[in-house]
Amino acid sequence: MLVSGELLVAEYYKKGWVEFRKMFNLQTGSRLHSSWGFIPHDDIVGQPAGRFLKSSLSVPFLIRRATLEDYVLYMRRGPAIAYPKDASAMQLMMDVTEGDRVLESGSGSGAMSLFLSRAVGSKGSVLSVEVREDHHKRAVTNYKRWRTSWSLRRGEEWPDNVQFHIADLCTASSLLAGQAFHAVALDLVNPHLVLPTVIPHLYPGAVCAIYLANITQVIDLLEGLRCMQLPLLCEHIMEVPVRHWLVAPAMQKNGQFCTRKPPPLDGEHGEEEEEEATDETDKEELTTDGRPAFGVVPYIARPHPVQLSHTAFLVKLRKCGQ
Repeated sequence: MLVSGELLVAEYYKKGWVEFRKMFNLQTGSRLHSSWGFIPHDDIVGQPAGRFLKSSLSVPFLIRRATLEDYVLYMRRGPAIAYPKDASAMQLMMDVTEGDRVLESGSGSGAMSLFLSRAVGSKGSVLSVEVREDHHKRAVTNYKRWRTSWSLRRGEEWPDNVQFHIADLCTASSLLAGQAFHAVALDLVNPHLVLPTVIPHLYPGAVCAIYLANITQVIDLLEGLRCMQLPLLCEHIMEVPVRHWLVAPAMQKNGQFCTRKPPPLDGEHGEEEEEEATDETDKEELTTDGRPAFGVVPYIARPHPVQLSHTAFLVKLRKCGQ
């Protein structure tokens, strides 16, 4: 059952697609407002997750718990985040698993920190370094807010396994002293500048996954690697595009389903015989409750007009022997 303090998502579906989506904190006495009416939070408390509730204008809203993907997309941000599609690809690059120790820079708004926190589990740890104090505060706040909501929904604590620090990784040798990491995730404008400090603290064969906004930064990174002659092998450079599709049954203007009709065959039937045959076919193509049978309704499939335009380049570097 949903309890006060949880992070929830409300969605209104129109013609099979989300017309409205909002993440909110469930609080006694508050209201969920939208252009389609409001829902008192008191009406949501105690309800099971995944239920449709009607607003004051009788519009049905799906109320569900926020996933980690929802949270990082809709939480308050300072800088831009590493989108879930990119964060997932970076974790695969690094092969992060439970018990690993991972270094991250910079913390940003805390999105990557949360994904890494879940990946390493209670046996692992994440050291997150951010040079800007305002970004550091935002990342810490977002991390704590998610942990609080998780405790309410699961009855157990999210692992407190991320250490946030304000520092410039280029000059943070003292912070890293005596530590070794299974992987490194970098989201910096000039990541090649911090690599000389980071590489000595990587286990042999460990991966450094780098998130870059444009291909010019990738070129600068590779040029920096060439000049510094670090023990790093660039295994691959990739972009992770995601394309949303709209797939829905074809509908008539009156709201009824369209149905597939066989093409007319000249000379087989007269007009009256053809109408009778069509009527019989229609009856055969209906289920017992009056809906069109399986395979009768045509579908429309096309890329959705609203696409997630954000993209980035991911670079996989592996520490190798000299």
